[in-house]
Amino acid sequence: MLQVEQLSHSFRNAQGTVPVLQDINLSIDEGKMVALLGSSGSGKSTLLNLMAGLMKPDQGKILIAGQDIVRFSENRLAEFRRSHIGFIFQSYELLSNLTIRENVELPLVFMGISPSKRKAKALGLLEQVGLGEKANLFPSQLSGGQQQRVSIARSLIPEPSVIFADEPTGNLDTETEEEIIAILQRLNREMNTTFVIVTHEAEVAEQMQVVLTLQSGILIEETRL
Repeated sequence: MLQVEQLSHSFRNAQGTVPVLQDINLSIDEGKMVALLGSSGSGKSTLLNLMAGLMKPDQGKILIAGQDIVRFSENRLAEFRRSHIGFIFQSYELLSNLTIRENVELPLVFMGISPSKRKAKALGLLEQVGLGEKANLFPSQLSGGQQQRVSIARSLIPEPSVIFADEPTGNLDTETEEEIIAILQRLNREMNTTFVIVTHEAEVAEQMQVVLTLQSGILIEETRL
């Protein structure tokens, strides 16, 4: 499903070049739940953004469904992301002027799907995350945990090959964190969707099937649970 080969990346600032990732190689099978574990500054969010096509690496390959997204043009990459990649943000990134149903529908708007099909699919996914009765509310009327459920539903609506999640429980209390992880695990089982989840919490990582540990930009360990 996802393969990374000899991936390296640096950031440039006034002082010069700062290496962030060094010669990363990894392979993720379809339908797996994978944690990218590491402390702040380890490079895990940079790796996630590179794999999600939100940034271009200095060197290396990133293959999703057999296609090297590093070689894509910006237009081709944007088109590929719409249909193959979902993203769950720590801060939800919902549009405040849209209802939660309209937020979930949004990726399908850009794909040219008809309004009736968008609505039906969004309502179905909201039911799956336990928010079917709140479809016409706005994000400000929901708790943080409920907003993250909306974000999860939105990431699933284009039926992507892989969903990347950047600290999806980072803003939530322990009880709500457990609820969100349980939802992700259930959706993974039911839909066979591949999840790659960045976390700094060992307790979250231990609930995944594969744990990839980063330290100072180097992949130091791979654990299959």
